[in-house]
Amino acid sequence: MKPAFSPGDRVRVRKVDAPGHIRTPHYVRGHEGEVERFVGYFRNPEELAYGRYDCARRALYRVRFLQCEVWPDYAGRGNDTLDVEIYEHWLEPAAKP
Repeated sequence: MKPAFSPGDRVRVRKVDAPGHIRTPHYVRGHEGEVERFVGYFRNPEELAYGRYDCARRALYRVRFLQCEVWPDYAGRGNDTLDVEIYEHWLEPAAKP
């Protein structure tokens, strides 16, 4: 099993308002970031929360976002970042510039 993304890849977090136990923060949905690293394969906590322990393992990534792109009113430095660990099923390739 090979991860779909590699460090340095630009990704967009899917903008979905899914019901249930969701581990992807709402404030990064729809935003683009850069894969900082592949963390490994883990059982999906969105399934584990409902007692589904036989679920397949999913790829987990640490994705880095510029804070000024996540929060337009951010008053810090323009290169300040935020890292969030996000499962692969929440990510898609970012549009090419």
